[in-house]
Amino acid sequence: MLRPLPTPQLVATQDSVTLDGTTAIPWPAKGQAAVRIPGSGDIGTFGEQKPVPTASVGKVMTAYVILKNHSLRKDDPGPLIEVDAKAVAEGNSDHESRVEGLTAGKKFSERDMLKMMMLPSANNIARLLARWDSGNDGAAFVAKMNAAAKELGMRDTTYTDPSGLNSGTVSTAVDQLKLAEAVMQEETFRVIVAMDHAKIEGLPEPIDNSNDLLSIKGLRNIGIKTGSSTPAGGTLMWAADQPVGGDTPLILGTMMDQHVDGPDEDGGESLKLVLKNSRKVIEAVRKALTAAPVIHKGQTVGYVSDGLGGRTPLVATKDLAVIGVPGQRLRFTLGTAGGKSVPHEAKAGTEVAVLTVGDGAGSKTVPVAVGTRLAEPSFGTRVTRLS
Repeated sequence: MLRPLPTPQLVATQDSVTLDGTTAIPWPAKGQAAVRIPGSGDIGTFGEQKPVPTASVGKVMTAYVILKNHSLRKDDPGPLIEVDAKAVAEGNSDHESRVEGLTAGKKFSERDMLKMMMLPSANNIARLLARWDSGNDGAAFVAKMNAAAKELGMRDTTYTDPSGLNSGTVSTAVDQLKLAEAVMQEETFRVIVAMDHAKIEGLPEPIDNSNDLLSIKGLRNIGIKTGSSTPAGGTLMWAADQPVGGDTPLILGTMMDQHVDGPDEDGGESLKLVLKNSRKVIEAVRKALTAAPVIHKGQTVGYVSDGLGGRTPLVATKDLAVIGVPGQRLRFTLGTAGGKSVPHEAKAGTEVAVLTVGDGAGSKTVPVAVGTRLAEPSFGTRVTRLS
């Protein structure tokens, strides 16, 4: 009787639910792809997730690191960055995307530099931003890119340069989806990648976004980044949204290793292919998206185990619908709110836990209460226990 009671534990009746029906995703014939709804979870993947060259999709990590180290508030242009002679010279390079006509000593804001890197995919600007961030030490910046990848759980990703032009910069569609979810939480990034063009003071002409999906009416594409090279073929990290169930969820996808048959110098035709194939996936997912009821008020979702064989049922206190596609598997996680511990005693109807449906930022939750009175183990149970 004097020994401490075991700590009560929450036990879920199931670890996931699969939405009724099926969704046919028009995956490409070759390569690899992945689609996810932040908060709800993964919709699906295609192809062997092996590291392949990213091409300019690698610039997304460059932008992520820059904004992580030099954050910008809404409409804040940020510090001025001076164009150096190297960026000017690289503006004349053949066989790579760049911003031409720069003048050494000219200064542009961080925000405008990010626009130049992300819209026309300027390699010379990506390298300039890396030098600016890391005291002219490009290797130090690449180390930051790889450290950020590790923090995001991108286990099959290696960065060797800030532009993605180097074929040693490799990743998988699944890894790049982790980056997409993280970087789209940055408001400045979201605004920039959704631009189809931008007028920047100091440049002779407006710059255009290489992502042609932005201009397709009704597709609701809002970025993110194209990539193309001879080794990579066509690559794309994309974002779209779709109003459903009183909400407008974000849909994220990546597609890599898309190659046309025959010669394709610099991957120009393969870029068209990845845009075409990604459009089909976006349209299919948006069409299938629905708000599906997954939890009903009063439904038993788990129990409290007192550690000595006693179980008290846990019930949801309200209905919960989650946005997803038919056939999608949604993860269930049962836990306490605010780090509180599970009580040994509570009246029936007392909220003691929270059920999370989905995963990641934006996942849905429902409060969970004990369905009957939660009581400490009985005298007989306590004096006859063996542990």
